[in-house]
Amino acid sequence: MDLTADRAQLNERWYREGFYGTETIADHLRSGAEAFPDTAMHFVGGPNPSSIRLAEMYRRSLGLAGGLADLGVGPGDVVAIWVPNWLEGALTYQAALMLGATVVPIIHIYGPHEVSFILRQSGARVLVLPDRWRNIDYRERFDALVDVPALEHVVLVATEADASTAAGYSGSIPWARLAAHTPITELPVTHPDDRCLLIYTSGTTAEPKGVQHTANTLIAEIRSTAGALGERRGVNLAAFPSGHIAGVLGMLRMFVLGTSSVVMDMWDAALAARLVAEYGVTTTSGAPFFLASLMDEAERQGTSLATLGNYMVGAASVPETLVHRADDLGIPAYRAYGSSEHPVITTGTPSHPLGKRARTDGALTPGNAIRLLDDDDREVPVGHDGEIVSRGPELFIGYTDPALDVDAFLPGGWFRTGDIGRLDDDGFLTITDRKKDVIIRGGENIASKEVEDLLMQHPAVIEAAAVGSPDERYGERVAVFVQLRDGASLDLDEVRRHFAAIGVAKQKTPEHIVLVDEFPRTPSGKVRKVDLRDRLRTGTGPTPD
Repeated sequence: MDLTADRAQLNERWYREGFYGTETIADHLRSGAEAFPDTAMHFVGGPNPSSIRLAEMYRRSLGLAGGLADLGVGPGDVVAIWVPNWLEGALTYQAALMLGATVVPIIHIYGPHEVSFILRQSGARVLVLPDRWRNIDYRERFDALVDVPALEHVVLVATEADASTAAGYSGSIPWARLAAHTPITELPVTHPDDRCLLIYTSGTTAEPKGVQHTANTLIAEIRSTAGALGERRGVNLAAFPSGHIAGVLGMLRMFVLGTSSVVMDMWDAALAARLVAEYGVTTTSGAPFFLASLMDEAERQGTSLATLGNYMVGAASVPETLVHRADDLGIPAYRAYGSSEHPVITTGTPSHPLGKRARTDGALTPGNAIRLLDDDDREVPVGHDGEIVSRGPELFIGYTDPALDVDAFLPGGWFRTGDIGRLDDDGFLTITDRKKDVIIRGGENIASKEVEDLLMQHPAVIEAAAVGSPDERYGERVAVFVQLRDGASLDLDEVRRHFAAIGVAKQKTPEHIVLVDEFPRTPSGKVRKVDLRDRLRTGTGPTPD
């Protein structure tokens, strides 16, 4: 397999068919500000809530780009942004992309364990982070970073109103000083097929995988999704974190489509219900627990969600009853399927019949294609389960570690998603299982192996297996089956202390624990996780602590 040759051939096709163009992200930011100067972005969370229009965002981003350029940032350099959904973070994304840099979004709740790896593997020269976010002290997390030799500059977003009084890190540069720079007048020349985004996803391995995207892959996704949904200018409620692929796309989408956006720095269902009514929100997306809690709060408050005519729900298993409940409230919710590697492969639409919206993950978006394969990589008939392999103009260009591409791609540029699905006679896809050993909690991917490796560091543990425990609110929670050393003991409180001491993101900490004397295994000795999941599904497994 020659992925480079396959990609070159596919790129020619995407250009010929009009999915790709000659515009870079910088071009789209400029043309969007010119076409939609009064489109507004409202930041309702964080220390400095604010509203700003696209024309002003673009002007301020040029100033920040000038400040970053003075640090030596240019095409190909890596800028890591560890900032919540704040205006400062959005402007930094735009400024770095204007300079042709590769942006590395980092989930703002990640701990030093994950961030050290991301900074080290990406070779980030610049790290932008706040001093605080809610109860997180980023000074502590920054001080715990290890082995990040490429990092040269730390830029601090101060949360105090007077940034000059904020306690900075030794040698850090105030973000406000960079933002006050004279706007850059000449941007470097870049190509729309250059890497511009490197986003890390947990995947199936203990270490995160660096997913590489270009301007063309990102813009193709925005346009194909808009085309599938018949999207028009409206008001979008953005709740996905900026370190998530959906958060990055949301920031760019407004410049391409002119859609106003209301941005939350964390999910708060009560606030979200009020925002829908206050801003006349027309569209949003989120994991199942976002939708469920939004409806709960709207009913509790007596708040109308009448303007909300478009809800894409995904990033976790979606109960059929949830879509039916939304429909009863007048919200045409629908399921979608994708990943960081291939953001939206299939989606429902508000106009699809309720049965399709509730029981399938939608139809292919323009330009995308899938094949369903058996264990011998032969295509299965319609109505049969098979591993999904995908291809399309918004598919990523490969992992940072090229060794991972060997198993991830088939000849012809087809990407092995690791998920199992079934097509019906109408071309609608339903995800039925997954080969990838990933736990999806509230829309975030958690690598089972990472949880297992961390738990194995505890002296009481001989072996551990992490799986997703079905949960109506979050889709899944992290459950661990553990075999202990003779005479040892372990409970959930001790597990929590162990993970906190290591410094990983809280959502990776196990929430259920089952002690076992031995594991079910395959003839080759591998733990049969399907049996462990069945134990949880049948109710003979753990109960919430």
